[in-house]
Amino acid sequence: METITLLQDKKVLLGVTGGIACYKVVDLASKLTQAGALVDCVLTESAAKFVTPLTFAAVTGRPALTDADLWRSDLHVPHVELGHRADLIVIAPATAHTLAKLAHGLGDNFLTISVLAARCPILVAPAMDAGMWQNPATQVNIETLRKRDVWIAGPTEGRMASGLIGLGRMMEPVDLLGWIRMALGRQGALAGRKIVVSAGGTHEAIDPVRFVGNRSSGKQGFALAQAAIDRGAEVTLVAGATLLPTPVGAKRIDVESAQEMCDAIVEACRNADALIMAAAVADFRPERAADQKIKKTQDVSGLDLRLERTPDILAAVRRQRDSTKTPRVVIGFAAETQDLIANARAKLDSKGLDMIVANDVSEHQAGFSVDTNRVTLLDAKGGIQALPMMSKAMVAERVIEQLCTWLSG
Repeated sequence: METITLLQDKKVLLGVTGGIACYKVVDLASKLTQAGALVDCVLTESAAKFVTPLTFAAVTGRPALTDADLWRSDLHVPHVELGHRADLIVIAPATAHTLAKLAHGLGDNFLTISVLAARCPILVAPAMDAGMWQNPATQVNIETLRKRDVWIAGPTEGRMASGLIGLGRMMEPVDLLGWIRMALGRQGALAGRKIVVSAGGTHEAIDPVRFVGNRSSGKQGFALAQAAIDRGAEVTLVAGATLLPTPVGAKRIDVESAQEMCDAIVEACRNADALIMAAAVADFRPERAADQKIKKTQDVSGLDLRLERTPDILAAVRRQRDSTKTPRVVIGFAAETQDLIANARAKLDSKGLDMIVANDVSEHQAGFSVDTNRVTLLDAKGGIQALPMMSKAMVAERVIEQLCTWLSG
């Protein structure tokens, strides 16, 4: 797992309470550490019966603390120090008992008094049996915490340790990581900004089974959406043909055809600050799609697949932008196989873009479906910047950094 810019050197106090989901939190602590965060784990007495402090210390490289550490003579008021220096407190799993303590301001162990001393955001990931979650007392406690602006992540539905199936499972670590990013980025450079991102390819129907499409995976567009969320943006993600999980915090609109994508983007851009058009939209579609599947056994000697152009989404956005002045910034992508800079510059000018991200999709490890990219950034003022091969997440960081500069100016 690569370093995440948002998490680099962030101080996360990870509170672990007594539930079987403790074993998942070891993975969460490891993921946070690998992403660059400084993770201090505090285990309740019950949590230490499921997973030892040594396990958390091994994956974070930092001491894991328990109630016994409150009384150590070599630590000066440790709960106050931990609470004050944390950028975020995450409690996972958060049992019904600990949620009740937090709601009522009780401080009877290392974790709860650290929370009382803290001045940073708090995120809890509830985990308990379905009946306990649905209990009116628990729901009142959750509502109390929400009113205090505590972030509530989950729970999710599934099989419990009791064998019952229902709502009460702790959210998976990879999803919790998304919640943590959203909580830490809430006051970033794009806070209050509305950003529209398109991602993935489109499918243009030949018949109910077959389509004309492309090889786009959507990875670059989803990385851009995540990078914008990391900076506090309100993100609308218009997703074409992709099965990638939605970044936590994004409003996802799934579309299939170029026409559907055009309609969704034009509507989303009515009050947006920026559009990042990373989707690989099909340029052509069949003039007519068959109502029924074209059978292999039927006579296809006269089958003629005639194509027509799909809607020009960026042209539609430009017309809207000319009349409403929104979105303020439009960034496009150019996936080329030859004459990269010339073709990208022509698209930049003809679409009235502020910047275009050009990449040669025929280059090894820089095209569709891979995790890396090599791109060149061209802007409307004639600037050009060729970036080395890097992860698509890092490409997204560079693009969003430029967007932040334009929107702050």
